Amino acid sequence: MSPATPERIVIATRESRLALWQAEHVKARLESLYPGCRVELLGMTTRGDQILDRPLAKVGGKGLFVKELETALLDGRADIAVHSMKDVPMQMGEEFALACISAREVPLDAFVSNRYASLAEMPPGAIVGTSSLRRESRLHALFPFLGVTSLRGNLDTRLRKLDEGQYDAIILAAAGLTRLGLKDRIRSVLPSEVSLPAAGQGALGIECLAARSDIIGWLQPLNDDATAACVRAERAVARALAGSCEVPLGAYAEMRDGRVWLRGFVARPDGSRIVRAEGEGATAGAEALGRALAEELRAQGADEILAELG
Repeated sequence: MSPATPERIVIATRESRLALWQAEHVKARLESLYPGCRVELLGMTTRGDQILDRPLAKVGGKGLFVKELETALLDGRADIAVHSMKDVPMQMGEEFALACISAREVPLDAFVSNRYASLAEMPPGAIVGTSSLRRESRLHALFPFLGVTSLRGNLDTRLRKLDEGQYDAIILAAAGLTRLGLKDRIRSVLPSEVSLPAAGQGALGIECLAARSDIIGWLQPLNDDATAACVRAERAVARALAGSCEVPLGAYAEMRDGRVWLRGFVARPDGSRIVRAEGEGATAGAEALGRALAEELRAQGADEILAELG
């Protein structure tokens, strides 16, 4: 075996069914690339998985899903960590690197209900569950007659709560349902005009220590250039506006004729005010495009909305 070829790679992962699917997916791809390599999973429970009685916005944001995995990277128990990109904090420590971003699954939100085929069919007072202020703001703006209630837990827990009748419908990322073979639970996919996705939604990222140039090199075949450019643009919007799960902010980029088309919004949680912007640019300037879009949102009043949330 060549010294340039990995002999063993340990993947740190959360232990939810979706997180394990994602880690197994990366494991299989690495084993295909490097047949002589032993790829192992290190399952971990994060603080974000443990705190289920309060909204993420109240307990520290989505960074709670990655801190323990990053600790495993630092102390050498793991070589890489696999994340849903929408769970990765916009500001990462200098000691860490996003080594690659793989091809994106459907990035849109999904409407899931045992009673109704769509949001438009739901009667006044019906209850929709969501963990996202971004989704909540759009629901209040477009369907003000519906009740919106916080929904926490992993994907299976959320579906169980729906099946128990705690909600009339829930909104989830379509990607997770698709990856777990639960596509039949989706009653309708919400178009981006109704629910613009979160930055990085539907994409997987692989994190390692920035100093591990060997690992970064091994992971490059898993990188998807188009997805990576879109996600970089989206994350630049959110980063510039201090975006996290505490802010009702959407950012979504698509490739059009080889260029990045980016849309973004910031809203009040109750949907009473929303500012929007869009733009396009070359893939090489994806992050600059995201920063420029954030400035356009600021010019329309995004800072005022964010100040109200502070």
